[in-house]
Amino acid sequence: MKFDTIVLGAGIVGVSVAAHLQKRGRSVALVDLRQPGYETSFGNAGLIQREGVYPYAFPRGLRTLLRYARNQSPDIRYHPNVMFKLAPFLWKYWRNSRPRTHAAIARTYATLIEHCVTEHRALAQEAGASELLRPIGWMKVFRSAAQQDQETHLAERWLREFGIEFDALNAARLRQTEPDLDSSLLGGLRYVAPDSVSDPNALVTAYARYFEKLGGRFFLGDGTTLKDKWKVYTHEGQIEGTSVVLAMGPWSDQVTSRLGYRFPLAVKRGYHMHYEAKPDARLNHPVLDVEHGYVIAPMARGIRLTTGAELAHRDAPRTPTQLDAVEPIARTLFPLGARIDSEPWMGGRPCTPDMMPVIGPASRHRDLWFAFGHAHHGFTLGAVTGRLVAEMMTGESLLIDPYPFRASRFKA
Repeated sequence: MKFDTIVLGAGIVGVSVAAHLQKRGRSVALVDLRQPGYETSFGNAGLIQREGVYPYAFPRGLRTLLRYARNQSPDIRYHPNVMFKLAPFLWKYWRNSRPRTHAAIARTYATLIEHCVTEHRALAQEAGASELLRPIGWMKVFRSAAQQDQETHLAERWLREFGIEFDALNAARLRQTEPDLDSSLLGGLRYVAPDSVSDPNALVTAYARYFEKLGGRFFLGDGTTLKDKWKVYTHEGQIEGTSVVLAMGPWSDQVTSRLGYRFPLAVKRGYHMHYEAKPDARLNHPVLDVEHGYVIAPMARGIRLTTGAELAHRDAPRTPTQLDAVEPIARTLFPLGARIDSEPWMGGRPCTPDMMPVIGPASRHRDLWFAFGHAHHGFTLGAVTGRLVAEMMTGESLLIDPYPFRASRFKA
């Protein structure tokens, strides 16, 4: 079977790329080892983070670094046996996190992220899934005045620089907004522009069904079997494409390395668990406990507790110690009931040392395109990345300048 384009990877990015290409008249095959939306895109806080103009930087304060070095912090953990291999990546990440460099990255990153909500809303409407998007924003809550002051100053800076609106909540207003949160909290800060998603997997599934409704084909298959000029083995046999888009998230390097590219990719793993809410308790917004680095979010399945980052080999055995560490704290924040899931979910975020995704054509292979490395904002940037890649491939006018996200910036 022959197609104009084969898209490898059926997470939020790959599905969005496939849908946008199919909309533009391309015949597209979407390939993944699992059904759409069951890997990295399955497990997240369900946020479309319009406020996220500053990508997550590497901590630079000595006190913070010493705390993380003890490997007992609830928001970041690491496997000691991976740190030597990660050292070059972490060094570049740390250098790019210098305030002036980070600010320059944010000015570029903002051009992409400013379209995240509008593009998701447009694609969700076309896919008949608008009900999964909740225009309620999300909030941070504070246990100390120092943390509250620091985060408020940061929000004020983002407002000045990028027009990111927020609502500062004192303790009384926080209790009115979220009456079942810990009454000892000093206050909160709500970002008003982001959307929240009640079921991330259902949204990816809806986009995939829309893609198929447009005439696209989904195949169970292994993207790592990709052969030059461009063939992939699937459960239905070999398929062939004139072009290929690599959107395999944390597994992208399995293909790029075989093709001779050396991207400085790393994986931040994360965990989640769903809980019942105790009787008569209700959570209205996704909530970040700033001091402890976890999020609780109301989902279709229950209250989802998501952890911070774990630095480890992508395929290393699960070590959900962060989840075990923050669960008792989360129970003091909100009246969580019993666990719903039989075991914690785990996924990996594909990261670059300059905190920006790789979007655009390959430098040494004609008709090979990249769309990976979105780190913490893969779900946020899926729809806009899909549109941008489709515009680039079809020669349309571009929504934004893709040059800063080019693959060749790494000299891979």
